[in-house]
Amino acid sequence: MPPTLASLVQHSALKLTVRAGADRLDAPVRWAHASELADPVPYMEGGELLLVTATNLDAENPEAMRRYVRRLAGAGVVGLGFAVGVNYDDVPQALIDAAEEGGLPLLEVPRRTPFLAIAKAVSSAIAADQYRAVTAGFEAQRELTKAALAGDGPGELLCRLATHVDGWAALYDASGAVVAVAPEWAARRAARLTPDVERLRERPAPASVVVGDTDDRVELQSLGTGRRVRGALAVGTGAALGTAERYAVHSAVALLTLTTARSRSLQGAEQRLGAAVLRMLLAGRPDHARAVAGDLYGGLLDAPFRLLIAEASTPSATASLGEAMEAAAFRTGEALLSVDEGERLVVLAADGGAAVAACAAYAQAQEAREARPAREPATAEEEAQVVVGLSAPVGPIAVSAAYKQAEQALSVARRRGRALVEHEELAAGSVLPLLADDAVRAFADGMLRALHEHDAKGRGDLVASLRAWLAHHGQWDAAAADLGVHRHTLRYRMRRVEEILGRSLDDPDVRMELWLALKATGSPATPEP
Repeated sequence: MPPTLASLVQHSALKLTVRAGADRLDAPVRWAHASELADPVPYMEGGELLLVTATNLDAENPEAMRRYVRRLAGAGVVGLGFAVGVNYDDVPQALIDAAEEGGLPLLEVPRRTPFLAIAKAVSSAIAADQYRAVTAGFEAQRELTKAALAGDGPGELLCRLATHVDGWAALYDASGAVVAVAPEWAARRAARLTPDVERLRERPAPASVVVGDTDDRVELQSLGTGRRVRGALAVGTGAALGTAERYAVHSAVALLTLTTARSRSLQGAEQRLGAAVLRMLLAGRPDHARAVAGDLYGGLLDAPFRLLIAEASTPSATASLGEAMEAAAFRTGEALLSVDEGERLVVLAADGGAAVAACAAYAQAQEAREARPAREPATAEEEAQVVVGLSAPVGPIAVSAAYKQAEQALSVARRRGRALVEHEELAAGSVLPLLADDAVRAFADGMLRALHEHDAKGRGDLVASLRAWLAHHGQWDAAAADLGVHRHTLRYRMRRVEEILGRSLDDPDVRMELWLALKATGSPATPEP
């Protein structure tokens, strides 16, 4: 605790007497300063005990003393020490009344107590308080370091930090999700801060922000050594942090940042191992892959998993998706094999697990942003959209087929302008949406152009007749009835189609191409009336 007016009054060597403001002696004293200026306020910072002999003061003038006291109180001066036996034998009553009225503690300083003694007492008390804070800070640092080196995760470190600050602490990952919290009762409070953590993540590390409400005061600190934030630490207390508590928080930030950096190095090694495991699986050697994977990825290969391929115009976009999936897998304890290839990310994730769900949520959020009207220019990260192709659930022996499935789904996602396409959608859906490609439309228009030109001149409805005939599998009577013409008329029109196109309708490949061309161009099934 810093020195207070009460502690100075209780100092036996100073012999100070309280003449006004006895109920305000708990005010902390930042410094003791002597000044004989009529207006010392311009040189005050707040928190001082001002010492005077009233050389330049009209200390017996009530109005002058009221103005003087108001100026001092307004500047944050916490107390006034008046030396008796120098210019005045006793403290003037006008000053006592003004101090009582203005709420400024007034201390009588006896002639035998020099101002220097008071300044030394304040200085010594401040130094002792700072020493206690530094000592407590170093002790907290030692305890936090032991907790970090124990290898039991961040939980124990947060628990000790919460004890030192007499509050609570929470750790967030790069996505803003809560990783650990201490004590457990603070979990709900920590979860409410996710939007604040997300805003902090947008600022280059290191960064901090104070969030306050009716419950407590929370200080958020970013974790990371580069411009990219790797996580955040939240510390909740009932009041502003003191010196010792701030030492503890800074130590925790440094340790958690080092832990994060070490984790990134380990992740780099894991990714190289994961790339080797993936190459073995693609080469059809699941037994070798399982032996190399060991405990790190072995559990992933024991159950159905999905293979996804993500692409973006910038590596940061795929990295953001990868971080979201890694964070989700970490929270649930899932194994995740991730291979970062720059603008392409290849991931093996448990089927139905949290990582796959996080990928779907990421894609949905991206499509929702694209659907919103643009009120302001998009950020570089928002412009770098991710496109993902997801395979069906497979086992280790079918990874090569899963890779092809993911590639096919990725190709469809690009053509459709989708953020995520699952291969199962392609197998369960219709082939017709695939005809929306511009190249397919151009082929279809070229194939049917001559028939459209014929019909445009009013010489028959060849396109509609061809579509009806193909729709009825070449059955003349059914197709003619659908068109409302005689079957001989329909036979004549089909001969004209063959003559104009120079191709035989007896060829099944020709019929297939014509049917797909009609579907791609959306030609009407029946002629206009």
